[in-house]
Amino acid sequence: MIKLLKLFLICCVFFNLACEKKEKRILYKEIEVQAPFVMPTIKEPNFNLVPKFNIIDYGALEGDKDKNTQAIAEAIQIASNGGGGIVIVPEGEWLTKKIHLKSNVNLHLNDGATLLFSDKPDDYLPAVHTTWEGMECYNYSPLIYAYGVENIAITGQGKLKAEMGIWTKWFGRPTGHMNSLKRLYNLASKDIPVEQQQMVNDSANFRPQFIQFNRSRNILVEGISIENSPFWVLHPYMSKNVIIRNIQVYAHGHNNDGVDPEMSENVLIENCVFDQGDDAIAIKAGRNQDAWRLNTPSKNIVIRNCLVKNGHQLIAIGSELSGGIENVYVENCEVMEGAKLNHLLFIKTNERRGGYVKNIHLKSIKSGDIDKGILGVDTDVLYQWRDLVPTYERRLTPIQQIYLTDIKTGSIDFISKISANKELPVEDVVLNLVEVDSIRVEEVINENVNQFHLSKK
Repeated sequence: MIKLLKLFLICCVFFNLACEKKEKRILYKEIEVQAPFVMPTIKEPNFNLVPKFNIIDYGALEGDKDKNTQAIAEAIQIASNGGGGIVIVPEGEWLTKKIHLKSNVNLHLNDGATLLFSDKPDDYLPAVHTTWEGMECYNYSPLIYAYGVENIAITGQGKLKAEMGIWTKWFGRPTGHMNSLKRLYNLASKDIPVEQQQMVNDSANFRPQFIQFNRSRNILVEGISIENSPFWVLHPYMSKNVIIRNIQVYAHGHNNDGVDPEMSENVLIENCVFDQGDDAIAIKAGRNQDAWRLNTPSKNIVIRNCLVKNGHQLIAIGSELSGGIENVYVENCEVMEGAKLNHLLFIKTNERRGGYVKNIHLKSIKSGDIDKGILGVDTDVLYQWRDLVPTYERRLTPIQQIYLTDIKTGSIDFISKISANKELPVEDVVLNLVEVDSIRVEEVINENVNQFHLSKK
């Protein structure tokens, strides 16, 4: 018995050593980010010491969706089980179903490689724990999905592309879709367990995000290009330590925001190009009761050196912001001449949202002509929801500390248009060193604002 006990203890020691060795294979680079607030260092995962796993070695075959899906999943599993690895997608076009990332894995697309994602909804089943416009639910899996993992990356010079056939047909909002929206809204407003919020049925047509990092940390997306998307393109959700760098996004379908950090913190978005059918970057924090339950703000987000070719806004905040949004810094970004743009910064909320917005900074921003203006704030944005569903609880959104400095644009309707609630005015808005070619309507159109300052070059 004593010998068996000794043998067991020796085995435990070797097992623990093996686990420690496994954990040390993923190194980190500590990224220091300058901002006008205390910005924590961001952990960037480093895959220099891990082996590579080419999907061809696991049976991938161009044109064979099933074999490619299986090969990618197997390579990811083996890499993760071994303590870390780089899953290589070689040159060629690889049709696939959903991809689920696991801890310590870098999905790397070589130059000339395209992962082409099927537009068959059944390829994204079974349903997973995800979101729809700020409300948690079970829906079709995002095309690339990570849940509760750490140390993950999507890198390389290749392309992620979505086939759009069925998703384009789902862009409309038919009766069945609207009924499912109402059902989800009512369930989320009453704290029904998310497992009961199953939103896959014949007529709901809730399109999946292209990439969602859900409740994950230490994330890197670098170098790739992304073309088309059923819904939001890149969605870090309740995640921490996120770096999105040197990517190009082209997606002109319905709700095709470029990046939507939601209830996430310590986020760096830099050196990216956005050509969007919706907002370039939309910072969100959940919707109404569902987000109040989760109680997780979006904070410490830095966006720098980005180019916008098209998009509704350079930066949108909301309207899903019920968990609160704070500490956002946007620096040295440009909107291309001729781009279709409504605002540089648009903050939107309504009487159902609650949450808060504070400490938002834009500095050194250049743009051509803008359809509306530099700064827009609207506290009564309800879209189709105004008459679709009731207000279960009224909560206004405090908005304060909005600072824009060194802004240069072409022709605009206005510099600032703030439409705030009389009960809760917007506080402390400063626009310094603003230069515009011409103003088509009126320089300032503000309602219910305290401490507003504007200085022009």
